[in-house]
Amino acid sequence: MPPAPAHSTPAKSTRAWNHWFARFGLAFALLVVGATLALLQPQFLTAANLLNVARQISINGILAVGVTYVLLTGGVDLSLGSLVALTGVVAATFAHPGDWPVIVPITVGVLCGAACGAVNGLVITQGRIAPFIVTLGMMTAARGLALVVSHGRPVSNLSEPFVALGGNVAGFPVQILVLLAIAGVSGLFLANTRPGRYLYAVGGNEEASRAAGLNVPAIKTFAYTVSGALAGLAGVLLAARITTGQPNAGVAYELDAIAAAVIGGTSLSGGVGGIAGTLLGALLMGVINNGLDLLNVSSYYQQIIKGVIIIGAVWLDRRQRN
Repeated sequence: MPPAPAHSTPAKSTRAWNHWFARFGLAFALLVVGATLALLQPQFLTAANLLNVARQISINGILAVGVTYVLLTGGVDLSLGSLVALTGVVAATFAHPGDWPVIVPITVGVLCGAACGAVNGLVITQGRIAPFIVTLGMMTAARGLALVVSHGRPVSNLSEPFVALGGNVAGFPVQILVLLAIAGVSGLFLANTRPGRYLYAVGGNEEASRAAGLNVPAIKTFAYTVSGALAGLAGVLLAARITTGQPNAGVAYELDAIAAAVIGGTSLSGGVGGIAGTLLGALLMGVINNGLDLLNVSSYYQQIIKGVIIIGAVWLDRRQRN
């Protein structure tokens, strides 16, 4: 007689659920949150508000894409918020009317961020110091340098072409267009190029990657450099949006960026994640923040909710890996 068909076991059901959750859970959560907010506050689904959400997530989205590179290698970057302030101030310094073409402050800001990121990577890999400590030090140093460069005051009187970076093109925010371009290029790079696959390999098993002949220090340094460069770009765009280079800008931005990446499925232990998930994570956080504002929830409670979301995302990451 043929064997009886195997019945599903609890372990198989759990694996099937985890697989479904990993693929569709975030999109489902976004739909549920969006539908709930639409019922509670009809203004949520207006075109003006949705464009506002897109504008609000653009800076965090760019930072989250950058930090995804670092997280894939098993590292972390806590300097992002301070780099946003530093690069915004530096870019604004070169963006006064009649001084330089607009490409100059953009380039200087991005290169400043890339240089700081490269320093992070080199100190981590050559000095063999934990990424948490190195990037925490850079967070403090970059914030201080932003105050020194700006003399502790906002850098204002910016040129119209520079300020236009914070505006719209055909009614659509420039910053979200930049985010989509950065995300598209990064997604293709990580999925379809050899250096992109090396990032996953190093984060998945650093010793095996080293044994296979990969230049692990160079790969890690590259990841931190990209993260710093995108923080520089975010700093330039933020300065354009608020029309000043603020040395106190970007406080705690790194936490939002890391949370968006982890919510999107990027593992804190490295080797797992992607840009599409990171974008969904940033979008979910932006929708939640916007919804809480529309519902007039106190900013104090918003901080509590954001903290719970971050802890929950890390817990889910640990649970799925185990």
